[in-house]
Amino acid sequence: MSNSTEIEQYILQFPETVQEILRNIRQLILENAPEAEELMAYGMPAYKAHKKPLVYFAAFKNHIGFYATPSGHSAFQEELSKYKQGKGSVQFPLDQAIPYDLIKRMVQLRLAENQQKAKKGK
Repeated sequence: MSNSTEIEQYILQFPETVQEILRNIRQLILENAPEAEELMAYGMPAYKAHKKPLVYFAAFKNHIGFYATPSGHSAFQEELSKYKQGKGSVQFPLDQAIPYDLIKRMVQLRLAENQQKAKKGK
């Protein structure tokens, strides 16, 4: 099964409203990091760019988990402060509007970080 098919299978296990959110996040990642490799990791959709982890996302009963590693979260600390967080993770409640613009900027930041690391040969 291709990575793309695996991710679609993952999305299909959720209610339609959640599927739409997951597809929007997936599309947003692919549009802003077109060179990213799409795969499943830790049981969730994952993206790598320049051979380094970029972002991950997952659906849960009451929220969408978004994982941009610690650096992707610390850069947006103030905007993320209204959401429940862990180290390198944030929970976007399903009963609130999903902050797609914020997710987009987090993806762009992580991509820029990975590009910098690739240039430095790390």
